[in-house]
Amino acid sequence: MSKKQLRRTALVAVLLTAVTTATAQGAVSASAAAPTAQPSAAAPSTIRGIEDDAARSLAVSLADAGWRSQVRSAALSSAQVDVQALAARATTRSGKALIPAVREADRRIAAAKGLAASTGSLLRVRLGDASMREDLTGEAVPLVAAAPADDDAETITAYDSHGRAHTLDAREVPQRPVYVVDIDVSKALAAGLGVLRAEFAKHGVAAPRPQAQLAAGGWWSTRVTSVELADDEEPWVKGDAEVYTLVTGFGLDGKARVDTVDMPYLNNDGVVYYPNQILVNWSNYKYNLADAVMMEDDGDTNYQALAQALTTALLTITDQGAYIPLVNAILAAIPTSWWTDDPDYVDSWYTLARSDSGRRNGAAGNGWMTVEPYFVEQF
Repeated sequence: MSKKQLRRTALVAVLLTAVTTATAQGAVSASAAAPTAQPSAAAPSTIRGIEDDAARSLAVSLADAGWRSQVRSAALSSAQVDVQALAARATTRSGKALIPAVREADRRIAAAKGLAASTGSLLRVRLGDASMREDLTGEAVPLVAAAPADDDAETITAYDSHGRAHTLDAREVPQRPVYVVDIDVSKALAAGLGVLRAEFAKHGVAAPRPQAQLAAGGWWSTRVTSVELADDEEPWVKGDAEVYTLVTGFGLDGKARVDTVDMPYLNNDGVVYYPNQILVNWSNYKYNLADAVMMEDDGDTNYQALAQALTTALLTITDQGAYIPLVNAILAAIPTSWWTDDPDYVDSWYTLARSDSGRRNGAAGNGWMTVEPYFVEQF
């Protein structure tokens, strides 16, 4: 079974378990317990289509030897290169001619991801695989491809300097060097989390605890000491995904709340990381239990749509005087269009307690983390 199929199967199991639990407790409203129509997110094909157009334009521009040399030098000196900045530094007509198209592509991508136009350049170009460096000579004319949305893609389309399409094996690194056009997901995630926080605060689902109510001398937290995601093979052309976690529970006002936690170090599956990162700030929560839903942005996330969907779902849930899991409400709120290609859902953890210490496996079986209580002292 493929990675995508495994995640979808796991998601169905998680949702069924969550709905059954919520029904038994009689605590979650019907609108929160079952998927409903959500604000539409930009389909992955929209963003990938923009990237594909940019890849073809860049490929055609490489017919110019002088410009091709500039791109080659940049690609060899950096893991990823800002396409708009690179075009702005161009010394040839072919490179300069790319500037309007790249700026428009960046604007369209920001809009499709629910980000402000002020986010700036998002398109990046990189060498498809480190093994291609020795073949990236001055005489080579590389192909250019857009990074695929689907982890299970068997083929990808790359373009040559005449604009002709070539089909490449997504699992076998080609002999000819290939440039990959992708989104700077680290930059996009930073801007996206800002959108989420602003939207959550606007609707009162992420209000900070008043300073006067903090425990004397500091506050208790849950800290992640180690974490690992499942080891699954991905296409050579895929770049790193940016991982973040939505921590949910009930705030001091009795309303459901969400806190966002960026996990930029989770670049590779099958690697154990030791971040010692604070996951839950218990001073923000009414109960000593919370949930965590881990997500990833590999380019297609629309943060405005996600924020609207989550706030719509969570505002229907009321405090019944006892803690109830909110994972099902989060998963049900995720726009259905996001499940058509590579899922943005990674895994989820139910009922994390303030006293928890040790290994906790994710409900979807795609990851685990070890946690410990940690007291954050004030100066």
